[in-house]
Amino acid sequence: MTTNTISGNRMSQLSDFIAARMGLHFPQDRWGDLERNIVPAAREFEFTNIDAFIRWLITSEINTEQLEILTSHLTVNETYFWREPEVFDALIEKILPELIDQKTGREKRLRIWSAGCSTGEEPYSLAIALRKAIPALKDWNITLLATDINPGILKKASAGVYGEWSFRNAPAWLKERYFRRTQDGKYEINAEIKKMVAFAYLNLAEDIYPTPVNNTNAMDVIFCRNVLMYFVPSRGKQAAENLYKSLVSGGYFMTGACELSQTQFPQFSAVYFPGAIVYRKDDGGLNTPGPLAPEAATGTFQNTVIQPGPEETSLSEVENPGSPEDTRREALDLYARGKYADVVKTFNETPNVPVALAVRALANEGKLSEALAECEKAILKEKLDPILHYLRASILQEQKREEDAVTSLKRALYLDPNLILAHFTLGNLMLKRGNAQNTNIHFRNALSLLDALKQDDILPESDGLTAGRFREIINATMQTGAPA
Repeated sequence: MTTNTISGNRMSQLSDFIAARMGLHFPQDRWGDLERNIVPAAREFEFTNIDAFIRWLITSEINTEQLEILTSHLTVNETYFWREPEVFDALIEKILPELIDQKTGREKRLRIWSAGCSTGEEPYSLAIALRKAIPALKDWNITLLATDINPGILKKASAGVYGEWSFRNAPAWLKERYFRRTQDGKYEINAEIKKMVAFAYLNLAEDIYPTPVNNTNAMDVIFCRNVLMYFVPSRGKQAAENLYKSLVSGGYFMTGACELSQTQFPQFSAVYFPGAIVYRKDDGGLNTPGPLAPEAATGTFQNTVIQPGPEETSLSEVENPGSPEDTRREALDLYARGKYADVVKTFNETPNVPVALAVRALANEGKLSEALAECEKAILKEKLDPILHYLRASILQEQKREEDAVTSLKRALYLDPNLILAHFTLGNLMLKRGNAQNTNIHFRNALSLLDALKQDDILPESDGLTAGRFREIINATMQTGAPA
């Protein structure tokens, strides 16, 4: 490829284009990274001249799929197994035991999300950490979601085959215990670890989350390391807010060591462990000791929280609901800000909160049994409401009661054959089962119904997902072969 040195003017045009179209931030001091990463991108788009490639990017109407391929090149992360081992030590020795203890006497359910999973080393490391921390893992309902923007990378991650470079800095026992050597000298992850991880397509900069549509709600732990640092500040702030909403109260958020900033993540509390800092979603009901300087967090594990600034939620919103319409609006606002516990409190204290909103809030807090009970109570009163049957199916799916979920989805579609999300969810369930014929039927039905909508139309019960974006998600899911 003819690369030459890209002129300052052309680099300025390129970085402006990337910021405007993709939300990625490449200031002048990072132009060297940008120039290195744009070369392999040009090759994938079959350009032999880098300047011609940049001119084409800037002047052409490139589509979302092409933008996402470009994004995958510009956000290439150093990834390997057991990266930042102090974080995994904290996870195994403190965080997971704490979460397990909290769920004693309740549903044995844990949900973990590796956001921006790249080639899969991180989510497989998380699966191994779960094996080490929870001996009786078979007694638990575990969700380990791994998402990325690049369908090609997801296929590689799903294969679970790695070379020696993926194990640099990893402990020797990891490769010896959890991999088998292949004939060509590579290493394949054990089947029991591979089946724990669900890979799915998702664009952190553009897509809607949290939502049951893409299984991103009610997470106990989210790993999103060395991803948000690429975003322009406004896009990074929005992504951080959405990740906050995706966590249950008390859930943990792990970001990269170079991304740690209370300014970037003001809604979280910082928690210090030996050699590692993580964040926590603290809605005010947790026992939080006083602050501890980072340099003091050495030796034995300590769970020390630095409280964020004054909480924006006013308790008077819950305690003094006002008129029914005011209460409804306040509940919707609380839900939009990820204050699910306050939505449930309002629902329990007044009759003015929509039951569907309360059901979703309970589910987003990880209280699936309570959510299901409220949903079924509502169905007894409104048997012909397809949305309630769809919500019931979403809860059942999270409980891994897939047969019951299929029944509820079919009931929802009997009541409303045009319920696009029900077709899509059924397609995902069929995809997980390896039922290619029924997968295609339901995905094609969803695509056909989407054809009747405008690109910017918002789908009901989708948390704001547009018809145009949903079409792209279905097509990417079909291409990847990984359930969304």
